[in-house]
Amino acid sequence: MLDELKQAVCQANLDLVSHGLVILTWGNVSGLSEDRELMAIKPSGVAYPQLRPEHIVIVSIATGEVVEGDLKPSSDTPTHRLLYQSFAGIGGITHTHSVNATSWAQARRAIPCFGTTHADHFYGELPVTRPLTQQEIEEAYEVNTGHVIVETFAQLDPSAVPGVLVANHAPFSWGKDAAKSVENAVAIEAVAEMAWKTLAINPNAPAVDQFLLDKHYFRKHGAGAYYGQSGDDH
Repeated sequence: MLDELKQAVCQANLDLVSHGLVILTWGNVSGLSEDRELMAIKPSGVAYPQLRPEHIVIVSIATGEVVEGDLKPSSDTPTHRLLYQSFAGIGGITHTHSVNATSWAQARRAIPCFGTTHADHFYGELPVTRPLTQQEIEEAYEVNTGHVIVETFAQLDPSAVPGVLVANHAPFSWGKDAAKSVENAVAIEAVAEMAWKTLAINPNAPAVDQFLLDKHYFRKHGAGAYYGQSGDDH
């Protein structure tokens, strides 16, 4: 079972490269075991061309301790772990420093929903967290990164908006498994690019109307979804 999880997480990390979402070693993907007790995650600083399933590190969700693997897990492991503990139902998390989404994060701006491409994937704007305080950064940076993400979703549904921009940092996304979290990272980068180009063309561009947002989001998600073929993951 863990061999399958490590294989899936390794492939998801390599998919970041094929999608053009990572530069150097700036990014990581994790996946959760079926019993939600263990997390498989990319090792810290290992170059993607050298990454193999046997390099993937297994970490306890309960304790944060490494239970399998000879390498150090990603430095973002505490953030991933906290999100798994806080968001029911997610089974994979992706963190990238993709250029367009990271630019919005550095600007401390949420990505508005300007049209149907965004609405197909996210139910409204992609939020940005508040900046971490100096104390939060110095005391427990990665854990507190997770805390500000959870704080941002106090009034939001993480299944309807499966991603966030961490202020001055970069995007995180999640999904039912590692592969789905990568798909959501791809979508974040795409809508980030479209949004800044929209504002370049028209700085006063309005957000999409609520009724159009509802139509496009709910035709692909939820009980009444009708997009795609029967049995598809909408």
